[in-house]
Amino acid sequence: MKKKLKKLKKIPTFKNEDEEREFWATHDSTDYIDWSKARHVIFPNLQLTKKPISLRVTTSLLARVKMIANKKDMPYQTLMKQYIEQGVKQDFAS
Repeated sequence: MKKKLKKLKKIPTFKNEDEEREFWATHDSTDYIDWSKARHVIFPNLQLTKKPISLRVTTSLLARVKMIANKKDMPYQTLMKQYIEQGVKQDFAS
């Protein structure tokens, strides 16, 4: 028995990443892509995109974070990122 092939829709051209992100958040990719033909690939040197932010904290909190980071022999910004990541993971788990 032959399986009927699904006619795929054409992926639109996007003006920017935000427009593309909005499109894929509201559309099913299987209408546009035949995932059965996809191949598994690995990008060993791919690094996550990082965006600098400005964060206002009290002087006393910053001093405590710097003290802890110094004890752990690590940059305080790295420690703050770890704290944020742990908090986000904890909230997603609950």
